[in-house]
Amino acid sequence: MNRFTITADSVDLAQLRGDLMHSGSGGFCSFEGWVRNNNEGREVSGLEYEAYTELALAEGERIVAEAMERYGVLAAHCLHRVGDLKIGDVAVWIGASAAHRDEAFRACRYIIDEIKHRLPIWKKEHYLEGDTAWVACSHTERAHEMEPPHRHHHAAQVSAHEYEHGHDHSAPPVFAPDYSRQTRLRDVGDVGQAKLAAARVLVIGAGGLGCPVLSYLAGSGVGTLGIVDGDVLDASNLHRQVMFDARDVGQRKVDLAARRIAALNPTITVETHAEPLHAGNIVDVFAHYDLVVECTDDLASRYLANDAAVLTGTPLILASVYQYEGQLQVVSAIPGEPCLRCLWPVQPAPGLAGSCVESGVLGPVPGVLGTMQAMEALKLLLDLPRADDHALQLINLLDGSSQRLPIDAAAGCALHGGCVEVARQALESAFGDQDVERRFDRLCDAMAAGYTIIDVRDAEEVASRPLSVDSRNVPTAVLADAELGVAGERVLLVCVSGKRSNHAARLLRKRGVDAYSLAGGLSALVTAAET
Repeated sequence: MNRFTITADSVDLAQLRGDLMHSGSGGFCSFEGWVRNNNEGREVSGLEYEAYTELALAEGERIVAEAMERYGVLAAHCLHRVGDLKIGDVAVWIGASAAHRDEAFRACRYIIDEIKHRLPIWKKEHYLEGDTAWVACSHTERAHEMEPPHRHHHAAQVSAHEYEHGHDHSAPPVFAPDYSRQTRLRDVGDVGQAKLAAARVLVIGAGGLGCPVLSYLAGSGVGTLGIVDGDVLDASNLHRQVMFDARDVGQRKVDLAARRIAALNPTITVETHAEPLHAGNIVDVFAHYDLVVECTDDLASRYLANDAAVLTGTPLILASVYQYEGQLQVVSAIPGEPCLRCLWPVQPAPGLAGSCVESGVLGPVPGVLGTMQAMEALKLLLDLPRADDHALQLINLLDGSSQRLPIDAAAGCALHGGCVEVARQALESAFGDQDVERRFDRLCDAMAAGYTIIDVRDAEEVASRPLSVDSRNVPTAVLADAELGVAGERVLLVCVSGKRSNHAARLLRKRGVDAYSLAGGLSALVTAAET
């Protein structure tokens, strides 16, 4: 049975519900969307739905499959009506059955939200006074509805005046991006725009830096954007990650960012990576892109990206933020030109460089740095003039100053065999340490599995959020020299995000300790009560 259906026929609700009956189901949830008699103060006599059927069926199947996989439901189905509908008719029906009611509720809500944003289905309202109008339905809340991705037509020339006055049209208007403001630049033109359309750019991180990078690259017409992000949106992100809004809290950033890009520029192809890149796959992933923009606040990710960029010859744009300051570096990945390790050969311990979570940040700071990364990306893709020197750019947003710190390739990796050799050795070492992480939903599960818990947070952090299980507190600052007394034991190190514990576990392994790090840290546990 198909999981998504488009039909012009009436709906047999009992049959739809019966088809989802499953012997393992303890909970069932359904949603019915009815045609109502008014919208925004105007009396409606009926609706007319029109779909790009082939694409809608394929995307609808994907949405339902995503919901089933994400929430573990046993069966789910979505039906969308097309054609002419009367007041009170069911326009949309969604049902989900699962072992428990919560999973069914969540799956049903996910499908509702996704079909609203992703399906190429348009709605025309018929008003009692006799006129009609296409209204916001699937991809946008602007008057001009958007053309679904991969559907190729010339843009329909329909004026805003016609929309405002509800004139009837035989088909929904088609969106085509207008790049005229940037193609007027002598260094861009149609040739440059074609370069952007053919470009493939990978953005690692959809946070404070990644949001402006993704927005500006999508807006400029970069043909393919890859997004890497394994996090879900937290309310504390919103003051700087302005691509999202309050309704998105709790959802995966990679999905939210892909949805936002589709709304901004539906001609862009988006490729998502919901799991962080690692030493085992990063080189293969980089090889599929022309340019990479690293936008995390994670030192390990920046060094890993640097090494992969050098080995694949893929240009890399790095940025980092600390409170009111930022740093920007372009790694050309051209032999003989410097990389990140030429300036800092050894990755600093995570505790030495505070993240936004630990140190705080004003929203515009990563916004400025991310915008600068987007500019550097476009300069590379369009072959625009760039600074001749290879330097780390330092920006202070309190006093508005900027300076460039020269990087001498001859004094860096060249002393150890060159950037490529240093990167190769670093990736080989990182690949051997991939088993350092262990994933648990609750700390009590780790203890039941035989792990001794060591909390590597500082005393202040422990006091504000103590663990509820037996553990020892040994901060990372003293861990290297501390006498742990854990010979023969398996040790699980924990911190807030998993970054400090990961680094500490690698250090302890060199001392012969059977040490592991809690993947994702305390933030990844199922409930806060488990800490």
